[in-house]
Amino acid sequence: MDPLFIEQDEVVGFESPRRTLKNWLIEGREERTVISVVGLAGVGKTTLAKQVFDNVHNDFECHALITVSQSYTVEGLLRDMLHQFCKEKMENHPADVSTMDRRSLIEEVRKQLRNKRYVVMFDDVWNEKFWDDVESAVIDNKNKSRILITTRYEKVVDFCKKSSFIEVHKLEEPLSEEECFKLFCNKAFKYGSDRRCPEELKDISLEIVRKCKGLPLAIVAIGGLLSQKDFCAHEWILFSQNLSLELERNSELNSIGKILSLSYYDLPYNLRSRLLYFAMYPEDYEAKSSRLIRQWVSEGFVKHETGKTLEEVAQQELLELVRRSLVQASSISIDGKVKGCRVHDLIHDMILRKAKETGFCQYFDEHNESVSSGIFRRLIITTDSNDLVGIERSHIRSILCLKRNRLTKQFMDRIFLKYMPLRVLEFENFGSLDFPKALWNLIHLKYLSFRNSWIGSLPKSIGELQNLEILDVRETMVVDIPKEISKIRKLRYLLGDEISFVATKDCLGSMTFLEKIRVLRVDDEGVVIRELGKLKQLRNLRISSVRAEHTNTLCSSIHEMQFLEVLHIHVVSGHEFIIDLPHMSSLSTLRKLFLHGKLKKLSNWIPQLQNLVKSILHCRRTAEGYVASVL
Repeated sequence: MDPLFIEQDEVVGFESPRRTLKNWLIEGREERTVISVVGLAGVGKTTLAKQVFDNVHNDFECHALITVSQSYTVEGLLRDMLHQFCKEKMENHPADVSTMDRRSLIEEVRKQLRNKRYVVMFDDVWNEKFWDDVESAVIDNKNKSRILITTRYEKVVDFCKKSSFIEVHKLEEPLSEEECFKLFCNKAFKYGSDRRCPEELKDISLEIVRKCKGLPLAIVAIGGLLSQKDFCAHEWILFSQNLSLELERNSELNSIGKILSLSYYDLPYNLRSRLLYFAMYPEDYEAKSSRLIRQWVSEGFVKHETGKTLEEVAQQELLELVRRSLVQASSISIDGKVKGCRVHDLIHDMILRKAKETGFCQYFDEHNESVSSGIFRRLIITTDSNDLVGIERSHIRSILCLKRNRLTKQFMDRIFLKYMPLRVLEFENFGSLDFPKALWNLIHLKYLSFRNSWIGSLPKSIGELQNLEILDVRETMVVDIPKEISKIRKLRYLLGDEISFVATKDCLGSMTFLEKIRVLRVDDEGVVIRELGKLKQLRNLRISSVRAEHTNTLCSSIHEMQFLEVLHIHVVSGHEFIIDLPHMSSLSTLRKLFLHGKLKKLSNWIPQLQNLVKSILHCRRTAEGYVASVL
């Protein structure tokens, strides 16, 4: 059913958002205010807004409810508003309204609203510049008039800020399981006894409800379909087991996918590939934005913008997907950046279908060990099988191996053929991993991760990967970095738990593209600290085992890093060195500072860091006593 026509007693949940919206509409400032409900398709934006609108519109002298959607004409919106205003007052609308031009329509609407307190609800707004189309018509009478908007796209509301006060309610919290079950029963057993679920169907009904992950659109559609089936537990169990297929093939359910797909097709073409990348990860998977962004950059998705790094551009693109309610930010950093993110399960299903249709990626798992012979660009391996069939090697750009057991050298040699144009290769959570010789022939490789895999060292052959930009050996046993790594002149990220350059400490300075090093163990002589001063592109540096005698060299090297944003310094364990880094206030770009060790006093240069958003001073006791450890 169209959510605009849902009866009040059919609405479940939303008690807190209802109170918030009602307060914004009735109380508050005298000036005209735009109030918005923002959220994922099918989350209940229209249902919530319409219910509140119906409850309060009698408190206003004038009201109208306009459905906008993706395609509209400004003239059509204005005529619709005029029709509703006139109907409310039981007046005839102007005789020539159908032939009026935009300017005349705006003047007529303004005349209807002048000196009146009004509320207008615009439902399902997509165009971020929508406010430009209506703002001059909805005049500000300074009498608590209100505009209520529902949208999937946060930018729609941001655009109103230039000429109106705004209030934003993000409908992000899913319905509780109890509310979901009640909504499901209202639909599935609507014409049964008191809309109650039969005892024999309770368990399977709850299972179906949980698969909807709190999305009212899915609950209502599935409940409505099941209301037409026999109340047979076996039949419902089969339905639940095949729910993903039912969503695709059942004419009464594929509307869910179509509604969600509208947001995909509304994306700029460049953002579609960013969204499809979530198909590379399992359902319910929380992706670290730093990892996702590095993969996008390595694939060549992200284009340069003046004055910004590729990672900064990619972070903006990720935020755009969040603001369009397609991606959920599961964690946010102190400076407002997305740290972790995921997509709703039904969005994930939609993405998987689009990825399959476009050849974006393909899974090779226990359910599908015969890879399609068609063209696809990315391969995700999650099976123990070493029998890969039908792979079109020449088209693959990325491979993610997400499993814990072992792949044979023969299997990997089949994948890593000479000249294979791989850009991204990731082994996550692997058991024992033997490096195949063919791996070092991947001359186009930009991203290589062995994170949380069972490897003890890197071979000298690593230096053959001339185009490698990102190397991740965190949560492995890798400590010593072979000197051959200095041949990789384009390397920008070197990530480990504690890596040592003992074998190549005097070559570190030649790797001038490095932007992030984590965590670099300082040698006793401090040679690597001196070499760090040659790395003028460093933006993120984490070093350990720092000693008192390294202070001056460390300060000199850090002064050369004009782009440094994040700095971690760990004093050698058990050492008596008291951290004191004088004359560091020149680090104008520093945003995050972490000092681990003894701190005699708060250095006077720390408060002078104008862009600092986070500092953690993890200190031990000095002769004078303890110093506050967190700012």
